[in-house]
Amino acid sequence: MRRPQILKSFLFAVVLTAAASAAWAAAGPSDGFSPARKIESKYFSIQLAAGVDELNLVSSLDLGPDSKVLAGQSLSSPNNLGNLLDALFMWACGVLDMQLYSYRGTIKVSRDENALADIYQRLYGTERRSEKGFYIYELNTLYVTEQDFKKEILGHEMGHAIISNFFVVPAPEKVQEVLAGYIEYEMRKKPRP
Repeated sequence: MRRPQILKSFLFAVVLTAAASAAWAAAGPSDGFSPARKIESKYFSIQLAAGVDELNLVSSLDLGPDSKVLAGQSLSSPNNLGNLLDALFMWACGVLDMQLYSYRGTIKVSRDENALADIYQRLYGTERRSEKGFYIYELNTLYVTEQDFKKEILGHEMGHAIISNFFVVPAPEKVQEVLAGYIEYEMRKKPRP
């Protein structure tokens, strides 16, 4: 009779340990980002730090009326940050010919470079390189500053998200940089067709 009781206790301990590990893994590392405002779109949860102006972000994207149509808005509707970011994401997917219809990620917009450097330091314990933004696969999160909230920079970081989520095994970092750089190049060279 002792053997079944020991087996039950052991299985309970294994299940409890697995559940605790899953909960800890789901929580992930803390980046210390405190959003003042959240905006939901089809593909993203957009989190803005205190002091970040949504209207500045919309105007700095510099997307034309064709992006409104792509985002499912009428041409007369006011610009909406979530819909414009969804349109930018669809454009980036189109450039790579890698469609991710069920993708869901996060974009966190910090107020300045120092705040972005603090986030990087918290996550990696080291100083950030000189990138304008970065993407973290484990958190499925893009980070960028209000000043660098441009379609080319966001397109590049979205490229990392697309590549990382399109393939079963993530592509090597150099391959990702080439493909993400191609998206950035396409977005810099001409307006969206």
